[in-house]
Amino acid sequence: MEIKFEKNGETSGVITVNVTEADYEAKVTEKLKEIGKKHTIPGFRKGHISVPELRKRFGREVKSESINDVVISAVFDYIKDNDIQILGQPMPAEATEIDLKQKDYEFKYDVALWPELNLKLDKDVTLPFYKIEVTDEMVEEQDKNLCERFGTQEPGDEVDSKAVVKGAIMQLDADGNVATGEDSIMVENGIVAPFLFKDKEQENLFIGKHVNDKVVFNPMKASGDQIAEVASMLNVDKEKAAQATGDFQFVISEIIVIKPASHDQDFYDNVFGKDNVHNEEEYKTALRNMIANSLMPNSFQLFNRDAHDYLMKTYGDMKIDNDLLKKFILMSDRNLTAEQLDADYDKMLPSIKWDIISGEVAKKLDVKVTEEDLLARAKFIAGQQLQQYGMMNMDEETITDFGKRILSDKNYRKQIADEVEDLKMFDAVRNSVNIDEKTVTLDEFRKLANPEAAE
Repeated sequence: MEIKFEKNGETSGVITVNVTEADYEAKVTEKLKEIGKKHTIPGFRKGHISVPELRKRFGREVKSESINDVVISAVFDYIKDNDIQILGQPMPAEATEIDLKQKDYEFKYDVALWPELNLKLDKDVTLPFYKIEVTDEMVEEQDKNLCERFGTQEPGDEVDSKAVVKGAIMQLDADGNVATGEDSIMVENGIVAPFLFKDKEQENLFIGKHVNDKVVFNPMKASGDQIAEVASMLNVDKEKAAQATGDFQFVISEIIVIKPASHDQDFYDNVFGKDNVHNEEEYKTALRNMIANSLMPNSFQLFNRDAHDYLMKTYGDMKIDNDLLKKFILMSDRNLTAEQLDADYDKMLPSIKWDIISGEVAKKLDVKVTEEDLLARAKFIAGQQLQQYGMMNMDEETITDFGKRILSDKNYRKQIADEVEDLKMFDAVRNSVNIDEKTVTLDEFRKLANPEAAE
């Protein structure tokens, strides 16, 4: 077998394969014998049909398949052995008809060549990195939230912005009186959390009220027209809840308020783990670090966007054989027509170019994703999910087990792998270039992150 590669343009080439009978005949005979063993052929006992007879019946199909297997395997080996960087896959330049009488064949494959980007990512390249300033107001707000989260629920005298209210809920008629009909709705032990209402005006109807006060409100407005929420609030089915569009009277029998936690050792341990914080000074320092760490992903995200934009602007004007690339896309997606591709190609091109650039960056900076990387990311996701359910400072074994269960989902695993590859690539870029670190206010950061909204 003879294989050669020739460039026929700056971004394209042709791989030519010359095949002789000696290259494929053994494979043809092997496949024919396999057919004779496994298939029942009329007029012959299974496994007792001769190779010449099999060749008469199946020779053309088997020869074509065998030659294709041999040639494709040789082409890919040649590309790998000669380190030919291509986009997509080799594509047949023309159809070659297989004749049983013919012994030698020539096949040609078009290849789109990987653009030469000549990436430069070193300390001569400077990119900005914006950190968000942690203000005293942020510390106070976070402290308030944590004290409420780890506080206790106690009976209260007045409905405040975080109170839960219990009492009787009674449907009113058109005149504003308590409805007494058989179909009227009455809940003896109702419970509402006004701070969760979708409508602010309905929430404010409860604020400042006391036990035994009566509040006229509209459950449908309070829920934002969410039938399921109305049904749960009024303890009725969804069909009946959908008809409950009028006002109701709520007679308050009990008010439950949150008593914020005090700054003691139990509180410090609950927030930051046992014995990590011991006094108010350490608490304030840890709180600032907590806020700074929670804001840092925003900084990384903005850096990644800026790095993406820099790389696209610097290397996006690459040379690509668009005709060959279109041919590969059409070959890969049989449901796509040439007309549809032509109409959408300009929209697809930035994504294609970014795949090329990011692949080149990953190769240049030796970015590799390991199983440890995947588990670390899965554990991070697990920790976030557990915190959403109020489970703070979970032990390492629990988080690891949760992370492994996340990775057991093949689709989720693929998503995490893609995320980790992107994150590691941008981390590698950040570690390779010169970073101009700047601290900005939250408002300044928002303008940087979303300049259109700022305008």
